[in-house]
Parts: sequence; structure tokens; C-alpha cells
Amino acid sequence: MSTLEKVRARFQKDHFATDATGIVIELAEPGKAVCSLTLEERHMNMDNVPMGGAVFTLADFTCAIAANGCSERRIVTQNASITFLSPAKGGRLIGEASCLREGRTTSLYEVDIRDELGTYVAHATVNGYAVR
Repeated sequence: MSTLEKVRARFQKDHFATDATGIVIELAEPGKAVCSLTLEERHMNMDNVPMGGAVFTLADFTCAIAANGCSERRIVTQNASITFLSPAKGGRLIGEASCLREGRTTSLYEVDIRDELGTYVAHATVNGYAVR
């Protein structure tokens, strides 16, 4: 079983991100991850653009994969901030997370969300805390 398959199996119990939202883990490496979300009507707000909560869920989950996918440590979100930059123009969102700094108990990640057309939809920073 590949590393990606192991990470997908490990996170399949994250039912909100994987089942309710439909996020797919595309890449998982130590400190890095890529996840995607094919946009459906259920993800849209009244203006027919992806709801902020759907975009934030993609950012948070992508960060969780970067932090925990290839690690024995358990990192939880301590603080997260997202800046919404533009409505998505395409039909698929792609989140890319990378670790900027990992300390003994705290870490800092950034997550960029774009659509498949290259539209820069959101930028998030996430502080993680090691619970074990």
C-alpha cells in the first residue's frame, strides 16, 4: 500500500471532510499536502459561489493532512485565519498546505486555495499544537 493510500485510509473516519463535503486527498508528504473539492450545488451560497465554510473546511483539512498524514505526532488546530481573495470561477477547488515551522509543541502552516483555472480563492494560516 502506498503512502497516499495509507493516509487516505487513516483519514476516512474524518466524515465531515470526506463524506459530507467530498474532499479528496491528492498528495500527502511530510509537512505538505494537496486536497481537492469538486464543487456541487451543496457547496454554493445564495450568490452561487462556494460558501466560505466549504473553502475553510478544505483549508483546515488540507492542513490536517500536511501536519498529521505522515507523522506519528498528533497536531490539532490551535488558531486559524483565512482571507478570502476571490470567488472561484472553476468547478474544482485545490488546497495546497505546507509547513512553515514545526517546533516541539507548536507549528505554523500556510494553505493556498485555488480553483483549477488558477483563480486564487483564499489564503489561510494555521497554528498547530502538538497534543502528543
